[in-house]
Amino acid sequence: MKALSIHPSLREVREIDIEMQANSIYSFFNSILIDELTTLNQHIIYSDANALSENKNAFFLGEQLIIGDALIIGQEGLSEKNVSISQKELESLVIHEINEFYKDVLSLLSSTDINLYRTFEVESPSEKIALNTEWVIYTFNIADERTKEYFLAELTKVLDAKESIEEYMKKMAGLAINAGS
Repeated sequence: MKALSIHPSLREVREIDIEMQANSIYSFFNSILIDELTTLNQHIIYSDANALSENKNAFFLGEQLIIGDALIIGQEGLSEKNVSISQKELESLVIHEINEFYKDVLSLLSSTDINLYRTFEVESPSEKIALNTEWVIYTFNIADERTKEYFLAELTKVLDAKESIEEYMKKMAGLAINAGS
């Protein structure tokens, strides 16, 4: 099956042939903890869930933050198929430059076991919304400098106090949602 892989440490996208079997994805990453992202239309993006704690290079695929290598496979319904996006198209979506805020946050989070993509619920004034840590980081990244400094200072306090990083992210998500209301 034709697939694409992204290697941020080498800053390259490769076209590969992969024989899909029960353990193919786990073998690709040499890990059993895999994240599945569906932000690329008619494709599934696999990444190593351990990449954050292993301080692997981060990159953006469009606006989606991904850490470590990624494997992209075409998807039709529940079936896997050859990728339909070209290597050149995918390369145009990859952004290797990560700003200082992201670098600082990821460095701090690397000492935790948090998963960037695991969802949690936050109550807005009118509904419950499913969000994740990656969204929280993205949202605070677009804030002003003082808000970014506040986020980093509070994150450092939570880590130093060995408090729940998940609860901190829920709290920050709630602040972001309520600030936008």
